[in-house]
Amino acid sequence: MDELINNAEQRMEKTIAVLEKEFATVRAGRANPAVLDKIRVDYYGVPTPINQMAAITVPEPRLLQIQPWDASTLSSIEKAIQSSDIGINPSNDGKVIRLVFPPLTEERRRELVKEVRKMAEEARIAIRSIRRDTIDKFKQMKKNSEISEDDFIDYEKQVQNLTDKYCTEVDQLCEKKEKDIMDI
Repeated sequence: MDELINNAEQRMEKTIAVLEKEFATVRAGRANPAVLDKIRVDYYGVPTPINQMAAITVPEPRLLQIQPWDASTLSSIEKAIQSSDIGINPSNDGKVIRLVFPPLTEERRRELVKEVRKMAEEARIAIRSIRRDTIDKFKQMKKNSEISEDDFIDYEKQVQNLTDKYCTEVDQLCEKKEKDIMDI
């Protein structure tokens, strides 16, 4: 029984970790190397993340600098960034690629906040789904007389407490990211 609850908690923690990773890819006006995480560059026929083929630095708050380890990949990295949906035009000086992050407009900030809220809601749905799956397993155990009614009620409360805890964490992460986007 405890292993079911531990399993549910681990799955909820993974949901939070995925949400944090998704939030990191949302550009909030500042230069953040995580915005490049979803971009893949064709490197000798293999889609490769930029951070595996170049050094990414943040020399200024609104500037990302990408210096490939193999200079021949400079143009393919540039093309991959241009074809991505991050909305920033790279400038290539032959040695490094610079991404200058423009200040966000009020309208774009509101769009990003909506996006962040949608991601948070998807995480809450995932957490509630984990709760439902776990409680269904306990119901089946009760039906098979493996646990008593009282045990079922206790386990159900424990799972609900976990759900509340992780949904609160999602709310806090969402609030923090919204503030980050709007306070620039």
